[in-house]
Amino acid sequence: MTTLRTEQPHPEHARLDELSTHDLVDTLLTDQGRAASAVHAAAEQICAAVSAAVARLEKGGKLVYVGAGTSGRLGLLDSVELHPTFSWPRERVAAILAGGPGAAHGSIEGAEDDRGQAAADLRAARIGAQDVVVLLAASGSTPYVMSALHAARAAGALTIGIANNPGSELATGAEVGITLDTGPEIISGSTRLKAGTAQKIALNTFSSAVMVRLNKVYGNLMVDLRPTNAKLVRRAIRLTAIAAGVDEERARHALEACEFQVKVAIVAISRDLDIESARARLAAAHGSVRAALAKPGR
Repeated sequence: MTTLRTEQPHPEHARLDELSTHDLVDTLLTDQGRAASAVHAAAEQICAAVSAAVARLEKGGKLVYVGAGTSGRLGLLDSVELHPTFSWPRERVAAILAGGPGAAHGSIEGAEDDRGQAAADLRAARIGAQDVVVLLAASGSTPYVMSALHAARAAGALTIGIANNPGSELATGAEVGITLDTGPEIISGSTRLKAGTAQKIALNTFSSAVMVRLNKVYGNLMVDLRPTNAKLVRRAIRLTAIAAGVDEERARHALEACEFQVKVAIVAISRDLDIESARARLAAAHGSVRAALAKPGR
């Protein structure tokens, strides 16, 4: 473990506990800011992951996140946000945590060493050849995650490994490896700090880019959201009005006619179509609002 960069004491902060509160907070924030730079340095790896994932998901595959501890909880967070944000089907996304569902709310540290349970959890998730498995481990060598990697590869799934140590088993063993080289933590070994921050940024970037490529976004508008509360209903109305260039009253009327499907409402208003014709046009355009709005021959 001492050879891992994420486990080494930070050479600049040996007297961290002696800092004033102001200097302590400033130091922690400055170090956190380096997480974004580490993710940016891995941009090409993230691009490769997005392209490979889209190719599988377009064929009906699932998106599955696997991790232990902080990394596992970050994967869970990304997974649960996809349905309300992009209407991604619940049955096509899953998060597998070492220690099971209870690990989402409490620390079950020993679970990360259970290789046998990882293989069993992957089998229970019925991973197949069209699926995309995103595996997360700051160390890049967590036994549970490594066992899950081998099980996912054996099932023929696309594997994407995200780790924070260069040359890790996880990044080199996955079909697409992403290394977020965040270096030593300001509090030695506490990878919930900038290693975790970098993983969160990378996951946000990866899943958002995938959803854009899958036609869940028009321009920079989130047009495939699921309005399940008052705030999201207001957002759906506003997005429809902006995209279609109409007032909010007309946007609401169109949304009410199509069960608040924002993309359908935009196409119906913009092309002066009834709801069923707008749906058919969207389906023919594989869900792309831009393609559905294009004039024939363009």
